[in-house]
Amino acid sequence: MKSMVEFAHTLLTGVLTPGDIAVDCTMGNGNDTLFLARIVGAGGHVFAFDIQGAAIEKTGEHLARSGLAAGGVTLIQAGHQSLNQHIPAQMLIRCKAAIFNLGYLPGADKRVCTTPETTIPAIEALLAGISPGGLIVIVVYPGHPEGARESDELLRFCADIRPEVADVVTYQVINNRNRPPYLIAIEKNSRA
Repeated sequence: MKSMVEFAHTLLTGVLTPGDIAVDCTMGNGNDTLFLARIVGAGGHVFAFDIQGAAIEKTGEHLARSGLAAGGVTLIQAGHQSLNQHIPAQMLIRCKAAIFNLGYLPGADKRVCTTPETTIPAIEALLAGISPGGLIVIVVYPGHPEGARESDELLRFCADIRPEVADVVTYQVINNRNRPPYLIAIEKNSRA
């Protein structure tokens, strides 16, 4: 079976094409940013968010090593809940996909982590702005206290998304009692 991040990438590959707009809502070490940038290519654009300067630095280095430092990626040191302030409306409506890899930056202060108070408004903004058929994938890590709280609130929020707005599915291991990571995928309906 694929890991949650691998499965997220598989889903994103199914909707993104060269020239598209994508958003990495939790930049971290830049792996998802690089993945998105490779798919959308020189004609597309990736907006990547993180509140930590270390994430901006690591991602910039990662992109430079991969030859993708110029042009099609904008690294934004801000919370994902502010994406409407950083992505021009005419680009957000062309956005085909977004990814959240929740939790904390590996190797950094674990007290600095995502919360439902920022993640849910970011999802709402994406749902309102992205193109019909657009996909939001969220890798959730409920194995730490803040992650468990975020997971519970995200599941409640996602269960209340009206079916005419989006379809919501989960991908998870159900026989592991240690609260392993899981994935939520939200596909905006074309009639929304």
